[in-house]
Amino acid sequence: MKRRSTLLDSLPRGAAFSVSEASHFGVPKASLYRLRDSGLIEQIGPGLYVTPDGMDADLDLLEAAHKAPSATICLNSALAHHGLIDEIPSSIDLALPRGRTPPQISAPVTWHVFDKATFDVGRSLMPVEGTDGTRIGIYSPERSIVDAFRLRASAGYETGIEALRNWLKLPGAQPARLMQIASVVPRSKGPLRRALEVLL
Repeated sequence: MKRRSTLLDSLPRGAAFSVSEASHFGVPKASLYRLRDSGLIEQIGPGLYVTPDGMDADLDLLEAAHKAPSATICLNSALAHHGLIDEIPSSIDLALPRGRTPPQISAPVTWHVFDKATFDVGRSLMPVEGTDGTRIGIYSPERSIVDAFRLRASAGYETGIEALRNWLKLPGAQPARLMQIASVVPRSKGPLRRALEVLL
């Protein structure tokens, strides 16, 4: 029982951990599987587990944040999170900087590759719901709108228009800020400017 308590007591609430990390706490693979089979921990992805306190967390985001620390919620998923579109995406749109290989995860994710030079533009970290400290990247409303116009063929042109229309209704919305971001993110400035001319 000592090994069980060492593992469970040493991890923060909602922490995800791998087989190798469990081994660091003195719990070998066989014991880890027994913990899983007895319901004391839950497997949330290939080789990834979570403590009982984390079972109410957003397990999809928890898995993504653990396996791809640079993963960033983008496009339709970010727009939905910010309340700018009504659509609820069937998978999570996550961006990685070019050159990073998307990990194998069980969560329903659509991976996108963004240019390294502009990857951090409009990016911040937000806590994963139900955890004490796990965070994942997310793009700002403005960056998400810019990307929706830049990648309108895959995101859907009407999605960008809907998001822009709703964003313009927000207090303090500044089209100049959108254009500032679009000026450094390729292939977005022209389509966004034309849309603003129609909506303003």
